Amino acid sequence: ETSNPTSEGWLTKQSEWLKDWRRRYFFLKGSKLFFAKGEFSAPHGMIDLSTCMTVKSAELKAGKKNAIEVSTKEKTFYMYADTEKEKDEWIGAIGRSIVQSSATFTADNGG
Repeated sequence: ETSNPTSEGWLTKQSEWLKDWRRRYFFLKGSKLFFAKGEFSAPHGMIDLSTCMTVKSAELKAGKKNAIEVSTKEKTFYMYADTEKEKDEWIGAIGRSIVQSSATFTADNGG
């Protein structure tokens, strides 16, 4: 369900297995970051931000300008934006989503 996303736009993501870079259309909806091959394609992948620990700039690690690192307990995702402004917007939006989902998660556990 990717209608009315909080944020959406193109990022280039490193594929998990082959480590090559592929341009993908991302949709941020609640605590889920979906990605698809195009703006009107069905998402073929999702990063659950409620399991995410950090989002940060990763230009040195990824070796790409405007790169972002999204880390969960299991794995780390790398993607990069076309501009620094877009990178900052994505880091802000993903960061807010992580904070909100962790706050919700704590509330669900009676804490």
